[in-house]
Amino acid sequence: MDLAISPLARPFPNLPPIEGVTLRVARAHYKTWDRCDLTLVELAPATAIAGVFTKSACASSEVELGRENAKTGRARALVVNAGNSNAFTGYRGREAVEQIMAQVSDALACDPSEVFVSSTGVIGVPLPKDKAREGVAAALKANPCGWEEAASAIGTTDTFTKGAGASAMVGQTRVELAGFIKGSGMIAPDMATMLGYIFTDATIEPGFLQEMLSQANAASFSCITVDGDTSTSDTVLLFATGKAGNTPITGWTDAGADAFYSALLQVCRDLAHLVVRDGEGAQKFIEIAVTGAASDESARRVGLSIANSPLVKTAIAGGDANWGRVVMAVGKAGEPADRDKLSIGFGGTWAARDGQPLPDYDETPVAKHLAGQDIRIDVDLGVGDGRATVWTCDLTHGYIAINADYRS
Repeated sequence: MDLAISPLARPFPNLPPIEGVTLRVARAHYKTWDRCDLTLVELAPATAIAGVFTKSACASSEVELGRENAKTGRARALVVNAGNSNAFTGYRGREAVEQIMAQVSDALACDPSEVFVSSTGVIGVPLPKDKAREGVAAALKANPCGWEEAASAIGTTDTFTKGAGASAMVGQTRVELAGFIKGSGMIAPDMATMLGYIFTDATIEPGFLQEMLSQANAASFSCITVDGDTSTSDTVLLFATGKAGNTPITGWTDAGADAFYSALLQVCRDLAHLVVRDGEGAQKFIEIAVTGAASDESARRVGLSIANSPLVKTAIAGGDANWGRVVMAVGKAGEPADRDKLSIGFGGTWAARDGQPLPDYDETPVAKHLAGQDIRIDVDLGVGDGRATVWTCDLTHGYIAINADYRS
């Protein structure tokens, strides 16, 4: 299936190398496509790891094993397969993952629990062990590659490669962060998004690394949606090689902890936004800012109710300032709200305040705003101090075309 590049695409950034991270790609031929579909990342010994995973009750074996092994706090390698999610495949799927873990651990002389595996693609088809074995063998022998090649190999319906980076000062030491992600559809994560990987050369204690990733995730990957569907394979992993030589960060009071977290949050948000910008069939990027909620979590839930509404998303696709649909989505969210305190605006222009349409409301600037690619919806509930921002895209005929043909 040939897909046109999203009109919301962003060019792949020039990311710095991360010491202790070696990237390789290969062709496992999981599908009949003429491209690499396996990414192998070799990590320096004693690399720290943190992860967030899907809450789907039908999670893949990759997720189950990854979630358990991430508790050890150490990683030595990552393998990502594209074209086959290996989810809902029973013992055969698990055997394929364990085979990959054993093959890589033998090559790198590490414990299998230090090898993390992700797969993405069609659900319900066991990952072919022979292709996996040959693909991993080819990757182990391949020459190192760059970030964009590694990101490109893990895509499925993605129309552009997605990467982000940042840096921070930890004391007198500059540390780097670089990451890439894939995701375009089946995006309404309870934790993360499709498959995302972030790497840093900072030295950070694994437990605190996990705390920071979980917090950054709550304000980024858990605030995006494309279609309201949560994947069986959603995974975001953060690896810290410790090669920068900074004084180890073990808690929030350590020098550089806040700076590193700010850089991590920036990378997570940038990657999350790129997924939305590549939403299947997307023509518009939508930011929904909710204020005045009972709590921050309540604000997030209201925002996602709006973002997941097909009626809101199709109205935005058509450039229709139908704020009544936003009212509907607020009302169905199941969160504290007061009709007579609700205010709604588009692109900085309020359409309704305190439960009523403004008598001097002029739709002209709103229509102009909705004709653009970057859309903002403001909602003030007027019942508290909670606030949150979520991001989504419009819903177009393109989404139907892509997903009606997905297995072809």
